Amino acid sequence: MADLLIRGATLYDGTGGPAFTGDVAVEKGRIIAIGPDLKNDAAEVVEADGLALMPGIIDSHTHYDAQITWDPYLNPSPALGVTTCIIGNCGFTIAPSRPEDRDLCMRNLTQVEGMSIEALRSGIDWSFQTFPEYLDQIEGRGVTPNVAAFIGHSSLRTWAMGADATERAANEDEIGVMAGIVRDAMKAGAVGFATSTAPQHNGDAGKPMPSRLADDKELMALAKAMGADGKGVFMLTRGGQTTIPWLEQMSVESGRPVMIAALLHSPNKPTATFEALDEIAAAQARGVPLYGQVSCCPLTFEFTFKSAYPFESITAWKPAMTAPKDQVASILSDPAFRQSVRDELKTVNPIRLFNGDWEKVGIIQTGRPENAHLEHATIAARAAEAGVDPLDWMLDLSLSENLETLFYAHVLNSDEEAVGRMMRHPHASIALSDAGAHLSFFCDAGYGLHLLGHWSRDLGALPIETAIWQLTGRPADIYGIQGRGYLKPGMAADLLLFDPATVGRGKSYRVFDLPADAPRLNTDALGLQSVWVNGVKVAGTDGPVPGCGTPGQLLRDFTG
Repeated sequence: MADLLIRGATLYDGTGGPAFTGDVAVEKGRIIAIGPDLKNDAAEVVEADGLALMPGIIDSHTHYDAQITWDPYLNPSPALGVTTCIIGNCGFTIAPSRPEDRDLCMRNLTQVEGMSIEALRSGIDWSFQTFPEYLDQIEGRGVTPNVAAFIGHSSLRTWAMGADATERAANEDEIGVMAGIVRDAMKAGAVGFATSTAPQHNGDAGKPMPSRLADDKELMALAKAMGADGKGVFMLTRGGQTTIPWLEQMSVESGRPVMIAALLHSPNKPTATFEALDEIAAAQARGVPLYGQVSCCPLTFEFTFKSAYPFESITAWKPAMTAPKDQVASILSDPAFRQSVRDELKTVNPIRLFNGDWEKVGIIQTGRPENAHLEHATIAARAAEAGVDPLDWMLDLSLSENLETLFYAHVLNSDEEAVGRMMRHPHASIALSDAGAHLSFFCDAGYGLHLLGHWSRDLGALPIETAIWQLTGRPADIYGIQGRGYLKPGMAADLLLFDPATVGRGKSYRVFDLPADAPRLNTDALGLQSVWVNGVKVAGTDGPVPGCGTPGQLLRDFTG
């Protein structure tokens, strides 16, 4: 007798092929049969007429590295259809880490990933130092979704170089130490090696994240170490100095695929992403496995001036980033500081998140009831009404409310026509949820449901079969994830049952469920009926299933 029978669903198998109607039988966490009119002898039968069944979403770009040590469910991803998460992206990990480096690691994550320092200090279980010990901890504690982990460059550099990691390139001996750790991490079960050269990625006190100080020799050595046993994906969030032809050379010399993030559309440099994708296509034509990671979501941040992430790529903003908390208000009040910011914004810089587009910045919630009438309008509009400079108006409002005013900024990926073209590129991989990071700024963990509903059903930008392949079979193949990503007998029963007519993601809202009662943004699924991980139901129409346990697996064995 099967454990579970899903009857009469429209089946999308993850290959991109056409849908068909049928039943799916599950036993001991695996799909044992697919076909019409399977025998009704299962312990549980789900009638799925009018619903669609697909493999669970594989979210290949998450940052749950810290959260996983206190939250095995990895909220909110499973309740948004995700059954497998890849952590460690951009190299922003917490392992390896010596006790003396832990506070710096947390402060870096607070800056670069918008994580609450109080939540990190209260929540992280530091029962490990090395990367293999970290994997063992995850496996021993258990997880609700399946998890694969990158070995991360910034933590690795800090382990090998100490404080010098944020100051210089590594020497030969240090590169040798790092390469040895990477080889050990791959043998322990890492999915690959992740790093970042993006200039927006700054850590504590505005210093570059350690990976940004690596030179080409260091990066090549670590890529080769990763690929020594013929497995692993090199994941890079790219800065402009890291060219795609050089990444093609890296792939050739390491023998491994390269995933290039984060390819987002910028109105200040509208052709840049397409030029990058064309270079990736040229490499693919030469047989070199390069991929471009794109997002299907607009990059919109919610923020206060206690931590104004969209402004932190402005060089003149650095004094506000590095100052003690009790001095930030004084700096934001300083006319000279404000003028330096205005002067810098006179010139558009495509690597900055914000370039003075005041019509794309607005007020979500004021801190004082008497100011509520200012909400739901752009800074450009409010400043024009008052006849003052937009920066002055925005900072004055925030200062008058003790920096509690909640703003939004539409930063990148707001041109839907351009985003649609990016997603349809044959060598684009749709991901970039950043789930687990920027917790109070945005929540794109539901990107897969957004792709199915908004992009596929509402706009027709992608056939639903293609959209599902992008969320399931494609990442499984790129990252070498075995036995998942497809509806086939013998595959793991990672399943998502949904209503195609209503699927999507809801509006974001704030919750306070992190350690130390720190806030995060959440969103609810629309049209989601059930999510199973290895045959165990972990989410339904009302969100997470209480007491579902930890049916997920730490994935350690990947195909070459």
